[in-house]
Amino acid sequence: MNQNTNPYHREHGFFSNVGFVFRNMILQEKGLFLLVLLGVIVSPIKQYLWNFASKVVLDLFTADTLNDGEKMDHLLCYLLVFVVVLGAATMADQICHSEFWLRIFRSRNKMISKKNAKIMKIDYVYLEDPEVLDCYQKATNACNGGGSGLEGMTQTLFYSLMDLSTVIVGILLLGTMNILVVVLLIFTCVLHSIINNHTNKINKRKIWDPLAPWWRKNNYMNQLFSSADSAKDIRLYSLKNWLLGRLDGLHKERMKAEKENDIMWFHADLLRSLCTVTALALIYAWLIYGAIKGEIGIGSLSMYIGVAMAFQGYLSGFLEGVVNLIKYSREIDDFRSFMDFDDPVSAQGEKVPKAQTYEFEFKNVSFRYPRSEAYALKNLSIKLEAGKRLAVVGLNGAGKSTFIKLLLRLYDPTEGEILLNGVNVNRYSKESYFEIFAPVFQEVYLYAFPFDQNVAMDRKQEIHPQKVMDCLKAAGLSEKIASLPKGTDTELLKVVSEEGIDLSGGEKQKLALARALYKEAPVVVLDEPTAALDALAESKLYGDFDQLLGNKTAVYISHRLSSTRFCDKVAMFQEGKLVEYGTHESLLEQGGAYAKMFHLQAQYYVDGNGEFTIMGEQEMAPLSRNDGMEVSANEG
Repeated sequence: MNQNTNPYHREHGFFSNVGFVFRNMILQEKGLFLLVLLGVIVSPIKQYLWNFASKVVLDLFTADTLNDGEKMDHLLCYLLVFVVVLGAATMADQICHSEFWLRIFRSRNKMISKKNAKIMKIDYVYLEDPEVLDCYQKATNACNGGGSGLEGMTQTLFYSLMDLSTVIVGILLLGTMNILVVVLLIFTCVLHSIINNHTNKINKRKIWDPLAPWWRKNNYMNQLFSSADSAKDIRLYSLKNWLLGRLDGLHKERMKAEKENDIMWFHADLLRSLCTVTALALIYAWLIYGAIKGEIGIGSLSMYIGVAMAFQGYLSGFLEGVVNLIKYSREIDDFRSFMDFDDPVSAQGEKVPKAQTYEFEFKNVSFRYPRSEAYALKNLSIKLEAGKRLAVVGLNGAGKSTFIKLLLRLYDPTEGEILLNGVNVNRYSKESYFEIFAPVFQEVYLYAFPFDQNVAMDRKQEIHPQKVMDCLKAAGLSEKIASLPKGTDTELLKVVSEEGIDLSGGEKQKLALARALYKEAPVVVLDEPTAALDALAESKLYGDFDQLLGNKTAVYISHRLSSTRFCDKVAMFQEGKLVEYGTHESLLEQGGAYAKMFHLQAQYYVDGNGEFTIMGEQEMAPLSRNDGMEVSANEG
């Protein structure tokens, strides 16, 4: 996407970005300022001391006013001074660099933590937007080590200031020879910098920015190869060659970019080398001519040659540093763009007041995804009464999950409003609003932490072992825990611990139910958490879990209807719209979409005795395929 039209990219400017780095990295480690000051002082001493020493020594041995003994005495004194000064400067330089790397690493980690905190706080809807994910990927690249983005700018500022101090001393030394030499060297180095900056600018725009999707794909593929979830399919479906082929396609895409990069820099380096060779040839010719004419002494010639070479190197280094700072500034634009866009509103707003009951109402709520013309949910008006059970049903893609995400404020309505106890939910901070919900989702994510931490899911308070066990028992995992030698201290997954264990699909969903119980939130939302169970097991688990909820408000979402029988109301969704709403009995009497789905699924609730049962209750006479209902084995 063109940077100029990208709503998630903002250019802050070079000086603004330099200030940003100073404020957010250097000032976080106040000792960095003293290290930079020390480096600025010792850098020219280390570089020019021996150039000056060579002049002193050569002038000493070519002097006619001293005898050999006096020359040796002076030489020993000079060498002693030079060694002491150089030794002190070298030690200071080593301390400076050693401490600098430690502090810059710590500073970068703090910035990475801020970036990671941001991605966990932005509105959920943005995590489904590829352009936002590209923005996050570029921000992540700007946080990488190895001299890029934030770390690169901090390093380069440090070294550039040291180079600048060396350049200034070099100008003073060369200025005593001929100011034209200084001008020629400066012109050459500035030309180098212009070439570098121009190449960097084109390089980023044409080669590296378009690779943001490549990084996402590459990271996904690398994760896919080592994931235990995909490992079974890879082996049993013999996917290795197919996946390697996809990866090879990514490698070819990256190689094409690398070739373009190499060609671009080859031409830039060739042009810079020609400029350097021409400038140095002119300087050497002038110095040699001056020595032949007797205008420059041997000692001065040696010093000037050494100083000129060092000056050219440090001036090139300084100007290259400036070019790199501009380059890193563009990467910091990427970082700041991600940090600045859509400032999280989770901490904004009032805290949700504590209440005995919580009632929700959707008023003409519609939702569509960013840059999408089609509505995922259209003109929804529904009330979730306090302390009641609402079953939300419909086929896949009907709008059930969108409804739940709106209720949880993972999405914000495109149109209409959602009320909590009569107040628009936008009045409250999202962070506070989230506290009143205990959600259980179909996809259960396990964390590579001990079992008890996977249940408690709260690091603000101390974990209560007995409470954890009570919740696990209520969710049906007590036998599983009893079978583990370390009980609830058992590590999950093998990502961190070699002794870690994995859970089956059903066990994961029971763990999610235990999490919901442990949180003790007043509103419980179950978004198809029992998909890994068979219909009768799902029905029993729903019934047992519902008994544990007491008078809490609860929403059950499913495309199977095992939860509808004990719910106070049923909401039937089709194609993003609420098409039926009422009690289970009233909707059956209507004979509409809900009744049709219910009868089609009846076969899944026939127990071993051939009797129709939901929640352990015998609801009707034994069913057979001759009861007047068309039953499809693919429905449900």
